[in-house]
Amino acid sequence: MWLLIAFIAVPLIEITLFIQVGGAIGLGWTLAVVVSTAILGTWLVRSQGALALGQLRSSFNDLRDPTEPLVHGAMILFSGALLLTPGFFTDAVGFAFLVPRFRAAAYRAIRDRVKVQSFGTPGGMGPRPGPQGRRDPRGDVIDGDFHEIPEQPRQTKGPSGWTKD
Repeated sequence: MWLLIAFIAVPLIEITLFIQVGGAIGLGWTLAVVVSTAILGTWLVRSQGALALGQLRSSFNDLRDPTEPLVHGAMILFSGALLLTPGFFTDAVGFAFLVPRFRAAAYRAIRDRVKVQSFGTPGGMGPRPGPQGRRDPRGDVIDGDFHEIPEQPRQTKGPSGWTKD
């Protein structure tokens, strides 16, 4: 139901704002503002997206929980879609999602409402929880050395047995 309300309310808000702003500053300036916010938004989404991708890579390299950088990346992607959509309301919401503090507050609000029971892969080889989770009961670290053995060329001794001669 909320999605239906949003699909009806957002276009009505955009039409109202177009009429109000167009009446105040004129059609040409209104279109110039809409196009310039799309260009500026694209540039900002690109720079913020690069930062979010760097944070995601850092979390993978440091073996930290990648949830927050993934959510920030999704919010930046969503803001890009809103900024490319013509309109003042969608631009305002899109620019809000580009502000890191706004994204952090939205992430905390989402995190507080969502509860993950458990996750993993079959066989128990799933990711280990971070510092706030349980520790691996085995707790053993195996250190070892390895030596590469060069691959020997295969010697063929005739038919494989799968074919008839």
